[in-house]
Amino acid sequence: MKTAVLTVASRARREHLERQRRVLAEVADDIVRVEVWLDETPPTQTPDAGTLAMHVPPGPHGLRVGEGRNHAAAAAIDAGAELLVFLDVDCLPGADLLPAYRAAAARHPDAVLSGSVTYLSSVQRPETASDLPFLTRPHRARPALTPGTTRRAAPGEFDLFWSLSFAVTPASWARIGGFHPGYEGYGAEDTDLAWTARANGVDMFWVGGADAYHQWHPVSSPPWQHLDDILRNGATFHDRWGVWPMGGWLEAFAAAGAIERRGSDWVRVR
Repeated sequence: MKTAVLTVASRARREHLERQRRVLAEVADDIVRVEVWLDETPPTQTPDAGTLAMHVPPGPHGLRVGEGRNHAAAAAIDAGAELLVFLDVDCLPGADLLPAYRAAAARHPDAVLSGSVTYLSSVQRPETASDLPFLTRPHRARPALTPGTTRRAAPGEFDLFWSLSFAVTPASWARIGGFHPGYEGYGAEDTDLAWTARANGVDMFWVGGADAYHQWHPVSSPPWQHLDDILRNGATFHDRWGVWPMGGWLEAFAAAGAIERRGSDWVRVR
């Protein structure tokens, strides 16, 4: 099964991208590699040999992560890929990630496939694939299955979809239609893709053994630096689906007095 690994990146994550490249070279065989640069200008460094490099500049409101992934998928399909593996620039692939996704795709070719993600701490800086098994601790918010097993997600579990690591065949990607282009900057495009898949009758399966490892970077909770993005993208999601995503963060912002509910909208007040 000819496999493509697709990553969108920016200058702020250059170190993470370099580490991902090194680990991917260890665990991947003959893959189609696509990297999409999301900054205003493309990188000055030459990508690895054989990598399909693309540039999708920001929109008026920020990085176009979803559109970058859409362009990457189109390039991979044009290159003959039979399986699209989306891997966030912060994520390192475990040695069994690609085999697990391929096996799951053979069993469930019409589904979105989601593997587990381990969040690494600030002191955990693995440099080789052999370092990763000792660090495995899947995030508790999502199902973590035994390697070699899969489970169909319940309808309510589509909210747990993360685009950090997932796989899909080109046929299923076409049924979903890709990421909606209306999201720029941070937030909501993941949930929108999952809800679109569910609305179009595309199942999601949790995949055991397809472990990815999220490299540490500073975060805040709630993410104050992304407040305006969350309000704008949340409103786009509300317009499309009738509900607001990221409810926990919105409630936290409201509790801090930064936003308030006015009718069906959330509005910034300071």
